[in-house]
Amino acid sequence: MNIKKVGNVILAVKDLDKSIQFYNEIIGLPIKNQRRTWVDLGTSGALLSLHPASITEQGSNGNFENGITIGFLVGDVKSAIDELREKGVKIHRDIVEKDAGKNAVISDPDDYLISLFEPNFDDKETQTKGYIGFTPA
Repeated sequence: MNIKKVGNVILAVKDLDKSIQFYNEIIGLPIKNQRRTWVDLGTSGALLSLHPASITEQGSNGNFENGITIGFLVGDVKSAIDELREKGVKIHRDIVEKDAGKNAVISDPDDYLISLFEPNFDDKETQTKGYIGFTPA
């Protein structure tokens, strides 16, 4: 399947400002990238990404708006999805192409979402800016 490494862990939070304060000021994770509804924390390796949870839904597995999504960088998202389909893995969202690369989302046995992202940029081992490929839109 050619998993390169864990790209990020995406955490839906009730209060983005409080969570930024906690993870940045209390825990000490530096802010790598920040937008209005998305913040990446960390310096290297896997990043912790925060975004606001939906206020209309309870937290649940299998839901981008509330819950945790694990993001993997992959060398070839199409071959990864083909291989996973053959193994009976549930495909939550098939491959979509974005400016930063190709992205698909699968579910684990407990319905936690796993994002598979094939970046378009030259150094495929590095993190993307803002994780456009991992966002639910």
